[in-house]
Amino acid sequence: MLEVKHLVVNYGGIQAVKDVSFSVQTGEIVALIGANGAGKSTILKTISGLLRPRSGIIDYEGQKINGMAAAKIVKQGISQVPEGRHIFAGLTVAENLQMGAFGLKDKQAAGEQITMVYDRFPVLKERQHQDAATLSGGEQQMLAMGRALMAKPKLLLLDEPSMGLAPIFIQEIFDIITKINAQGTTVLLIEQNARQALAIADRGYVLDSGTVKLTGTGEELLADPAVQATYLGMQVP
Repeated sequence: MLEVKHLVVNYGGIQAVKDVSFSVQTGEIVALIGANGAGKSTILKTISGLLRPRSGIIDYEGQKINGMAAAKIVKQGISQVPEGRHIFAGLTVAENLQMGAFGLKDKQAAGEQITMVYDRFPVLKERQHQDAATLSGGEQQMLAMGRALMAKPKLLLLDEPSMGLAPIFIQEIFDIITKINAQGTTVLLIEQNARQALAIADRGYVLDSGTVKLTGTGEELLADPAVQATYLGMQVP
Protein backbone atom coordinates (compact mmCIF):
# COMPACT_ATOMS: atom_id res chain seq x y z
CA MET A 1 0.00 0.00 0.00
CA LEU A 2 2.68 2.52 1.07
CA GLU A 3 6.35 2.33 0.24
CA VAL A 4 8.83 4.98 1.36
CA LYS A 5 12.20 4.76 -0.39
CA HIS A 6 15.38 6.62 0.59
CA LEU A 7 13.47 9.56 2.06
CA VAL A 8 15.47 12.68 2.95
CA VAL A 9 13.69 15.66 4.54
CA ASN A 10 15.02 18.95 5.83
CA TYR A 11 13.03 20.59 8.62
CA GLY A 12 13.88 23.67 10.65
CA GLY A 13 17.22 24.07 8.92
CA ILE A 14 18.42 20.55 9.70
CA GLN A 15 18.29 17.20 7.93
CA ALA A 16 15.60 15.59 10.08
CA VAL A 17 15.16 12.44 7.97
CA LYS A 18 18.19 10.74 6.41
CA ASP A 19 17.69 8.02 3.80
CA VAL A 20 14.69 6.32 5.47
CA SER A 21 12.98 3.38 3.77
CA PHE A 22 9.99 1.38 5.04
CA SER A 23 6.70 -0.09 3.88
CA VAL A 24 3.13 -0.53 5.07
CA GLN A 25 1.03 -3.37 3.67
CA THR A 26 -2.75 -3.22 3.33
CA GLY A 27 -4.44 -4.21 6.60
CA GLU A 28 -1.40 -3.75 8.82
CA ILE A 29 -0.67 -1.66 11.87
CA VAL A 30 2.91 -0.42 11.51
CA ALA A 31 4.61 1.48 14.34
CA LEU A 32 7.51 3.91 14.06
CA ILE A 33 9.20 4.35 17.43
CA GLY A 34 12.17 6.39 18.57
CA ALA A 35 13.22 9.22 20.84
CA ASN A 36 12.24 12.85 20.33
CA GLY A 37 14.12 14.23 17.35
CA ALA A 38 14.29 10.85 15.59
CA GLY A 39 12.34 12.22 12.62
CA LYS A 40 9.05 10.40 13.21
CA SER A 41 6.67 13.36 12.98
CA THR A 42 8.59 14.78 10.02
CA ILE A 43 8.01 11.52 8.14
CA LEU A 44 4.25 11.63 8.73
CA LYS A 45 4.02 15.28 7.73
CA THR A 46 5.89 14.48 4.53
CA ILE A 47 3.64 11.54 3.67
CA SER A 48 0.54 13.69 4.22
CA GLY A 49 1.88 16.51 2.04
CA LEU A 50 2.55 19.08 4.75
CA LEU A 51 6.30 18.95 4.04
CA ARG A 52 8.18 18.35 0.81
CA PRO A 53 11.05 15.86 0.77
CA ARG A 54 14.51 16.84 -0.36
CA SER A 55 14.81 13.49 -2.12
CA GLY A 56 13.37 10.00 -2.12
CA ILE A 57 10.06 8.48 -3.18
CA ILE A 58 6.73 8.05 -1.40
CA ASP A 59 4.68 5.51 -3.33
CA TYR A 60 1.02 5.00 -2.36
CA GLU A 61 -0.97 2.33 -4.17
CA GLY A 62 1.39 2.52 -7.13
CA GLN A 63 1.35 6.30 -7.39
CA LYS A 64 4.15 8.69 -6.46
CA ILE A 65 2.65 11.22 -4.02
CA ASN A 66 5.64 13.17 -2.72
CA GLY A 67 5.11 16.81 -3.59
CA MET A 68 1.35 16.30 -4.05
CA ALA A 69 -0.90 18.85 -2.31
CA ALA A 70 -2.16 17.78 1.12
CA ALA A 71 -5.83 18.11 0.15
CA LYS A 72 -5.29 15.85 -2.85
CA ILE A 73 -3.52 13.26 -0.67
CA VAL A 74 -6.57 13.18 1.62
CA LYS A 75 -8.75 12.51 -1.43
CA GLN A 76 -6.40 9.64 -2.37
CA GLY A 77 -7.32 7.97 0.94
CA ILE A 78 -4.72 9.12 3.50
CA SER A 79 -5.78 11.00 6.66
CA GLN A 80 -3.57 12.17 9.52
CA VAL A 81 -4.38 12.69 13.19
CA PRO A 82 -1.80 15.30 14.20
CA GLU A 83 0.26 15.41 17.37
CA GLY A 84 -1.55 17.52 19.96
CA ARG A 85 -4.96 16.78 18.36
CA HIS A 86 -5.53 20.33 16.96
CA ILE A 87 -9.29 20.35 17.48
CA PHE A 88 -11.12 23.58 16.64
CA ALA A 89 -11.97 25.38 19.89
CA GLY A 90 -15.13 27.45 19.64
CA LEU A 91 -16.75 24.89 17.33
CA THR A 92 -18.98 22.09 18.54
CA VAL A 93 -18.03 18.44 18.36
CA ALA A 94 -20.35 18.00 15.36
CA GLU A 95 -18.84 21.02 13.58
CA ASN A 96 -15.33 19.66 14.15
CA LEU A 97 -16.35 16.37 12.57
CA GLN A 98 -17.90 18.16 9.60
CA MET A 99 -14.54 19.88 9.01
CA GLY A 100 -13.13 16.42 8.24
CA ALA A 101 -15.71 15.78 5.51
CA PHE A 102 -14.60 18.47 3.07
CA GLY A 103 -13.46 15.89 0.53
CA LEU A 104 -16.75 13.98 0.42
CA LYS A 105 -18.93 14.55 -2.61
CA ASP A 106 -22.32 15.16 -1.01
CA LYS A 107 -24.18 15.73 2.24
CA GLN A 108 -25.52 12.18 2.25
CA ALA A 109 -22.00 10.73 2.28
CA ALA A 110 -21.02 13.12 5.08
CA GLY A 111 -24.12 12.14 7.04
CA GLU A 112 -23.30 8.46 6.69
CA GLN A 113 -19.75 9.06 7.90
CA ILE A 114 -20.80 11.09 10.92
CA THR A 115 -23.22 8.30 11.87
CA MET A 116 -20.34 5.82 11.60
CA VAL A 117 -18.14 8.03 13.80
CA TYR A 118 -20.89 8.36 16.43
CA ASP A 119 -21.36 4.58 16.42
CA ARG A 120 -17.61 4.13 16.95
CA PHE A 121 -17.31 6.91 19.55
CA PRO A 122 -20.61 7.10 21.49
CA VAL A 123 -19.24 9.83 23.78
CA LEU A 124 -18.93 12.15 20.76
CA LYS A 125 -22.61 11.64 19.96
CA GLU A 126 -23.48 12.47 23.56
CA ARG A 127 -21.43 15.68 23.34
CA GLN A 128 -22.12 16.61 19.70
CA HIS A 129 -23.50 20.07 20.59
CA GLN A 130 -20.76 20.81 23.14
CA ASP A 131 -17.80 23.12 22.49
CA ALA A 132 -14.91 20.81 21.57
CA ALA A 133 -12.57 22.77 23.85
CA THR A 134 -14.52 21.56 26.90
CA LEU A 135 -13.82 17.87 26.22
CA SER A 136 -11.27 15.94 28.26
CA GLY A 137 -7.92 15.09 26.68
CA GLY A 138 -9.04 11.57 25.88
CA GLU A 139 -12.30 12.78 24.36
CA GLN A 140 -10.42 15.34 22.26
CA GLN A 141 -8.20 12.55 20.94
CA MET A 142 -11.30 10.57 20.00
CA LEU A 143 -12.64 13.67 18.25
CA ALA A 144 -9.40 14.12 16.30
CA MET A 145 -9.52 10.47 15.25
CA GLY A 146 -13.19 10.75 14.34
CA ARG A 147 -12.51 13.87 12.27
CA ALA A 148 -9.79 12.00 10.32
CA LEU A 149 -12.15 9.07 9.74
CA MET A 150 -14.77 11.39 8.23
CA ALA A 151 -12.71 11.42 5.02
CA LYS A 152 -13.09 7.60 4.70
CA PRO A 153 -9.33 6.93 4.72
CA LYS A 154 -7.77 3.69 3.60
CA LEU A 155 -4.57 4.65 5.46
CA LEU A 156 -4.71 6.44 8.82
CA LEU A 157 -1.59 8.24 10.08
CA LEU A 158 -1.50 8.67 13.87
CA ASP A 159 1.03 11.06 15.44
CA GLU A 160 1.54 10.40 19.18
CA PRO A 161 -2.10 9.51 19.97
CA SER A 162 -1.42 8.89 23.69
CA MET A 163 0.51 12.13 24.28
CA GLY A 164 -0.74 14.05 27.31
CA LEU A 165 -3.50 11.58 28.13
CA ALA A 166 -4.38 10.35 31.60
CA PRO A 167 -3.47 6.66 32.07
CA ILE A 168 -7.15 5.72 32.16
CA PHE A 169 -7.54 6.87 28.53
CA ILE A 170 -4.31 5.45 27.08
CA GLN A 171 -5.41 1.81 26.90
CA GLU A 172 -8.80 2.89 25.57
CA ILE A 173 -7.16 4.82 22.71
CA PHE A 174 -5.00 1.83 21.75
CA ASP A 175 -8.06 -0.44 21.88
CA ILE A 176 -9.85 1.98 19.53
CA ILE A 177 -6.88 1.93 17.12
CA THR A 178 -7.01 -1.87 17.06
CA LYS A 179 -10.75 -1.81 16.31
CA ILE A 180 -10.35 0.76 13.53
CA ASN A 181 -7.74 -1.50 11.95
CA ALA A 182 -9.90 -4.61 12.37
CA GLN A 183 -12.70 -2.83 10.50
CA GLY A 184 -10.50 -2.34 7.44
CA THR A 185 -8.33 0.75 7.90
CA THR A 186 -4.56 0.38 7.58
CA VAL A 187 -2.65 2.27 10.30
CA LEU A 188 0.77 3.91 10.44
CA LEU A 189 1.43 4.93 14.03
CA ILE A 190 4.19 6.93 15.67
CA GLU A 191 4.29 6.83 19.42
CA GLN A 192 6.56 7.59 22.36
CA ASN A 193 4.83 4.83 24.33
CA ALA A 194 6.80 2.12 22.55
CA ARG A 195 5.47 -0.74 24.64
CA GLN A 196 1.82 -0.02 23.80
CA ALA A 197 2.56 0.73 20.15
CA LEU A 198 4.55 -2.46 19.54
CA ALA A 199 1.97 -4.53 21.42
CA ILE A 200 -0.67 -3.74 18.78
CA ALA A 201 1.66 -3.47 15.75
CA ASP A 202 2.11 -6.13 13.11
CA ARG A 203 5.53 -4.65 12.35
CA GLY A 204 7.70 -1.84 13.65
CA TYR A 205 10.67 0.32 12.75
CA VAL A 206 13.03 1.90 15.27
CA LEU A 207 14.29 5.34 14.23
CA ASP A 208 17.32 7.10 15.64
CA SER A 209 18.66 10.47 14.47
CA GLY A 210 16.64 10.33 11.27
CA THR A 211 17.56 6.81 10.18
CA VAL A 212 16.07 3.31 10.59
CA LYS A 213 18.14 1.32 13.08
CA LEU A 214 16.00 -1.80 13.61
CA THR A 215 12.95 -3.44 12.08
CA GLY A 216 10.88 -6.51 12.90
CA THR A 217 7.48 -7.68 14.01
CA GLY A 218 6.00 -5.95 17.02
CA GLU A 219 6.65 -9.08 19.06
CA GLU A 220 10.28 -9.32 17.91
CA LEU A 221 11.01 -5.69 18.78
CA LEU A 222 9.39 -6.01 22.21
CA ALA A 223 11.77 -8.92 22.89
CA ASP A 224 14.86 -7.16 21.49
CA PRO A 225 17.37 -6.31 24.28
CA ALA A 226 18.37 -3.00 22.67
CA VAL A 227 14.73 -1.91 22.38
CA GLN A 228 14.01 -3.06 25.93
CA ALA A 229 16.93 -1.09 27.35
CA THR A 230 16.48 2.08 25.29
CA TYR A 231 12.73 2.44 24.79
CA LEU A 232 10.98 0.21 27.33
CA GLY A 233 12.93 1.22 30.43
CA MET A 234 13.93 -2.36 31.19
CA GLN A 235 17.22 -3.45 32.74
CA VAL A 236 18.76 -6.01 30.41
CA PRO A 237 21.48 -8.27 31.85
